[in-house]
Amino acid sequence: MIYKDFKGLKLSGLGLGNMRFPLLSDDQSDVDLEQAEKIIDKAFELGVNYFDTAWAYHGGRSESILGRALSKYPRESFYISDKFPGFDVKNMARAREIFAEQLRRCGVERFDFYLLHNVSDNTLDGYMNEGSALIEYLLEEKAAGRIGHLGFSCHAELDGMRRFLDAHHNEMEFCQIQLNYLDWTYQHAREKVDMLREYGLPVWVMEPVRGGRLSRLPKAVVEEFNSIFPNDTLPSAAFRFLQSIPGVTMVLSGMSSVTQVEENAATWSNPRPMDGEEFEKIVDFGRRISKSGMVPCTGCRYCVAGCPQQLDIPALLTVYNELLFTNDVEAARTAIPEGRGPDMCVACHNCEKACPQELKVPGRLVELAEKLS
Repeated sequence: MIYKDFKGLKLSGLGLGNMRFPLLSDDQSDVDLEQAEKIIDKAFELGVNYFDTAWAYHGGRSESILGRALSKYPRESFYISDKFPGFDVKNMARAREIFAEQLRRCGVERFDFYLLHNVSDNTLDGYMNEGSALIEYLLEEKAAGRIGHLGFSCHAELDGMRRFLDAHHNEMEFCQIQLNYLDWTYQHAREKVDMLREYGLPVWVMEPVRGGRLSRLPKAVVEEFNSIFPNDTLPSAAFRFLQSIPGVTMVLSGMSSVTQVEENAATWSNPRPMDGEEFEKIVDFGRRISKSGMVPCTGCRYCVAGCPQQLDIPALLTVYNELLFTNDVEAARTAIPEGRGPDMCVACHNCEKACPQELKVPGRLVELAEKLS
């Protein structure tokens, strides 16, 4: 396992994000507990020592699942990271209550790392509202030893990100951004990395394979990839890209099986960063994907909770992307459960408000419904 130094701590270069455990049903809280524990155990066995969770993951169950699984190991043998759910402004007044409950769920007395969750253009005003005193409270917890290191995860555009950093870079120790070879240009990740370097903050990476989307590309796209990178798999190339970027300290992957853990840990067993030519080739490959019309959904499922029609929006967008390349309407129809199709969308736009990518989902669902009909 590659390890990185952070303020004297030896962090595994690959961390386990605990928001994509295998499920027993369509309910995100219905986690296959046996498999989830096997995933955590295998990650620990292979040298992963950084485990990331959040208040809302898996319907509020991720924290307790992770806490139970890690309780068998010495506390000093792993680092646990959690996040304050300030993206919901109603939680601001409950900061003390939520923080105490997170510690209880995880079964720990302190968080090694703690983040403001999803600082974005939609949530920026809430996080920067001096009346909430949230950051001041978290700094109190840090001074008391219940938070080791304070940072933030960020989906904001460049202007919003700079606005937050100008106000709070002295309190923040690291920043977690969406970084992969597609978003290097598509979501200005390169400029975000440069900005964090300017403020002296190390980079934590989320969505290195875009919720698995970059490891499950349509057949025609995979064939193109194989011709460019014959000695790599889709995930290994994505991770090697990240190994090439100075300032990247932690790469979080939400692994959903023991096999994924083993394969990803193998990529992180030895450093193999891309050379300049490879780096440019994969960035160009990402540009072509973004221009193909594919919807860059990460499958985070934040959109699903607020959908009045209970549509599986990420699954519908996957069908949309596949249809772009195959034009197989019949296969697309059979992939969608009866009564759960894109024609059921009522264009309430709740999904857009919840989407960290700010995707215009209803419009794409209208396009998909037209293609299917």
